[in-house]
Amino acid sequence: MKVLADSSPLITLSKIGQIDLLPRLYETITISPEVYAEVVVGGTGLAGSSQVSAANWIRIEPVQEQADLIATQQSLGLGTGELSVILLGQELTADLLLIDDMKARRFAKGKGLAVLGCVGVLHDAFELKLPSDLSEAYRQLLVSGAYVNRLLLEDILVTLNLPSL
Repeated sequence: MKVLADSSPLITLSKIGQIDLLPRLYETITISPEVYAEVVVGGTGLAGSSQVSAANWIRIEPVQEQADLIATQQSLGLGTGELSVILLGQELTADLLLIDDMKARRFAKGKGLAVLGCVGVLHDAFELKLPSDLSEAYRQLLVSGAYVNRLLLEDILVTLNLPSL
C-alpha cells in the first residue's frame, strides 16, 4: 500500500504520542523533501522533528515535476508540503494521502486521491485495537491544539457506542 503524509498528521500524532501507529497501520510512509523540511528542519525542537528524523519507516521522495509544484502552488494557495504530497501522490499512484488541511483534502479528492486525516487514522487504529481507548485518543487530539471539529468526534463516538468526550 502506497501511503504518503503531509506534515500536519506527522506533527499532530507526535504531539499526542501516537506517531507509532503509522508504521503499524501502513508499514511505510512516503513524504516529500518539502514535508521533511517543514517537520525536521523548520520544526527543530518541536513535536515530530526528532520522530520523523529517526523513523526508518519513512521514505523521502521528490516530486518529479517541480515546475508543476511551483505553478500549482501559486494558483491555489496551498502550502508547499501539502501540494508536494498531492502531486507526488498522483505521480506514485498513491493508495492514500494523510492530510489534515480541508482545502488540501478537497483538492486531493478532486484529483481522485483517497485522503485521511488524524481523526481517520485514529479511528482505523482503534478498529485494530491500537489504541484501545478512542475517546481518550480524541481528547488528546483536541488538547493538542489540532483543528478538529469536536461535533464530528462526538458523532463518531456515538456511532461506535463509545464514551463521549
